Amino acid sequence: MSTALKDRLRAARQASIPAPAATMEEHDQAPDSPAELADIKGHEQVEPAMSATVMEWLQVYRSHFEEALPACVDQAAFFAAVRSVLPTLAKCKPASVLQALLTCARFGLIPDGKQAAITRQGTTAAFVPMYQGYIELMYRSGLVESVHVGVIREHDEYDYVPTARYPDDFVHRPNLKLSQKERGEVVIAYAYAWLKNGARSQVILLTREDAEEIRDEFSESYQRAETAGTRDSYWHRFFLWMWEKSAIRRLIRVVPKSAELRALVEADDAGDRGEVQILHAPDTEAAQLLAEAERAHTAAEASQDVRPAPAKTRPFKKRSQPRRSTRAGRKGRR
Repeated sequence: MSTALKDRLRAARQASIPAPAATMEEHDQAPDSPAELADIKGHEQVEPAMSATVMEWLQVYRSHFEEALPACVDQAAFFAAVRSVLPTLAKCKPASVLQALLTCARFGLIPDGKQAAITRQGTTAAFVPMYQGYIELMYRSGLVESVHVGVIREHDEYDYVPTARYPDDFVHRPNLKLSQKERGEVVIAYAYAWLKNGARSQVILLTREDAEEIRDEFSESYQRAETAGTRDSYWHRFFLWMWEKSAIRRLIRVVPKSAELRALVEADDAGDRGEVQILHAPDTEAAQLLAEAERAHTAAEASQDVRPAPAKTRPFKKRSQPRRSTRAGRKGRR
């Protein structure tokens, strides 16, 4: 993405862009200009006219999303999710909708509410990676074999000894014959990962108090919703999901992680602060250059493994010192 586009997207998040009454075809459709969802406004239910406008908007910007999406992502699933979420963003600033969806596409996550979500924060659309999205990028890194996320309820049997070796350090035995209500309220969310080398990571456990401290200290969207009295942030609406997501984010600290996974954390935090997130999203061209550089580095290291035979050298021979003869010595002998 060009620097000019990044500057315009940043400016668009700071100031409201009025939606003109013109149709989508009359808007600037150049790749380097912010999009405007001209007719996507008013009701948030998918009406026939709304559906037609959504399809027109997707048709205009489809090539940008196709270029941003990694090859491993099912494009049909991505566009189906976008069609479902667009009407819920009718009251958002158009440029923020485009940048949130492009950010989601660049990370290769589907905005289906499972891997990621596109939410409305006032008049701004924001990209919110869910914990399944974090796990997806952990798998793509090739460094993690599997990830387990779970919750412990108050009547479950569990034990945690952080100083013990696996498998004696952590055990969770829920009684699955009981209903969730009978098992009691959730008291702990936990996560751990199995790595490619067969080792298991540290187990991350977060109590409800831990989750509330994370929410109160780090979630600016939660604080804004509290101050405004709207109580519509993700922490308000989906506390358990955010609790589990916090456990996954703690897990990222103790497992090998890719540059893409670190960027996802930064984009997530930027969205919570109300900042432009696409500035943290992977750049397709830059990613290709990085991959080429990594391949070249690997090839260079492999070439160093084949070392040429050392050159033959002549054996060292100690040179005897010549016998010194001085005039003074000759005179002494006379």
